[in-house]
Amino acid sequence: MNDRPVQREVDDAGVQLLVLNRPDARNALDDELTDALAGALDDAAGDARIRAIILTGAGGSFCAGGDLSRFEREWTPSAFRRYSHRLTALIAGIEQLEKPVIAAINGAVTGAGTQLALACDIRLAAPGAQILFSEGRLGIIPSHGGVTRLVKLVGLARARDVLLAGEVLGSEDAERFGLLTAVVADGEVVKAARERAELALRRSPEAYAAAKRLLAIAADASLQAGIAAEALAQTSLISTSEHREAVHRAVSRRRDG
Repeated sequence: MNDRPVQREVDDAGVQLLVLNRPDARNALDDELTDALAGALDDAAGDARIRAIILTGAGGSFCAGGDLSRFEREWTPSAFRRYSHRLTALIAGIEQLEKPVIAAINGAVTGAGTQLALACDIRLAAPGAQILFSEGRLGIIPSHGGVTRLVKLVGLARARDVLLAGEVLGSEDAERFGLLTAVVADGEVVKAARERAELALRRSPEAYAAAKRLLAIAADASLQAGIAAEALAQTSLISTSEHREAVHRAVSRRRDG
C-alpha cells in the first residue's frame, strides 16, 4: 500500500473500499487521517458512480480510536471541544451518508474507532476481532455519541454490561450483544462486505436513503411522528421513475408467470 492516509478503490459495481492506512499506529485517527477520511466520505456522497462504501483498516487493526498524542497537548476547554467536534462530525457523517456503508472489522477496534464502526449500516467482523471499551483506563468515557449510540443500538441493560462489567468483547460476544451484524470466516471480511453491499444495492438508491433517514428518526421520535415522516417519504418515493419502473417490472413478471 502507498502512504496515503486513506486508500480508495472502486470496483465495477460502484462499491468503494476505504482503507484506514496508519497500520503502525493501529490506524488511530490523527489530524491527517481524520481529514482524509472525512474528505473521502464527502467525495463518495457526491459521486454518483460510488453506490456503496466499505470501511476497513490496514494491517491487523480496524481503528484504535483517536490518536493518544492529543491528550498530551495543553488544551483549553473550548479548544478541546472544537477539536472533538471534528471527530463527532466525521462519525455522524457516516450515519448521514445516504448510501450503504459497511464496516469490515478486521481486527481490534476501540475509542472513536468503535464509533466509526457502530455508525455504519452493517458491521461484519473477523473471528479474531475485538471491541475494546477501555476508555475508563484513561480516565475518560466513550464520547462522540458513544454512550448514547450504544444504548440506542443494544438497549440500556446490554449497554451497562458492555461499559460497566468488562472492557473487551470478542467477536462472538459482540455479535451476541448486537454490536455486530455477523462474524465471517477469517480472511474473508472484505469479501463478505462486498457481498452485503451487493444485497443492499438491490434496493432503489432513493428508497435506501429514505429508509436510512427514517431509521435515524425512529430512534428518537414518537410513533405518530415516525408515521408522519414515513408518509412524507413514501409520498416522495412514489413519484420517482425508479418506483414506477420497478412496479412495471413486477406487474410484467406476474402477468408472464
